[in-house]
Amino acid sequence: MADNKKPARAPDRKANRRGAARLAAVQALYQMDIAGAGINDIFAEFESHWLGNEVEGDKYLPAEAAFFRDVVSGVVRDQARLDPLIDDALSKGWPLKRIDAILRAVLRAGSYELEHRKDVPGRVVVSEYVDVAHAFVEKDETGMVNAVLDQIARQFRADEFARG
Repeated sequence: MADNKKPARAPDRKANRRGAARLAAVQALYQMDIAGAGINDIFAEFESHWLGNEVEGDKYLPAEAAFFRDVVSGVVRDQARLDPLIDDALSKGWPLKRIDAILRAVLRAGSYELEHRKDVPGRVVVSEYVDVAHAFVEKDETGMVNAVLDQIARQFRADEFARG
């Protein structure tokens, strides 16, 4: 990984296959953003070396590969439409391009899942991506992730969030 950031492990309390897939998807999107890697190379690398394997002495949880592929390919496909939505939800003066690459990956993956994965409750999506962000950044930055994804969730899942 670039920027000398060590890949993070999924938090133990969220130790499930989809949680591991979300973490891997964010790492893959980050790598694509920083290194300019293509999606097919990313799928090959993550599925053969990362998902459920040991990397640099850390054991990674088995991830739901289909979920991982859906999130990564969905973000790549919809990024031109998702980025302006994220920009609108960010504080004025802090466009998405000024946000750290790992946080861009978290926000893009979370936004994609909020729009397209209606099988997962919106509050669960927001919580899961806040947990993923926590593996990489400080608490104040996870608060920003929570606020942005909550705002986007209210756009895509207004009925779900109106119920309280």
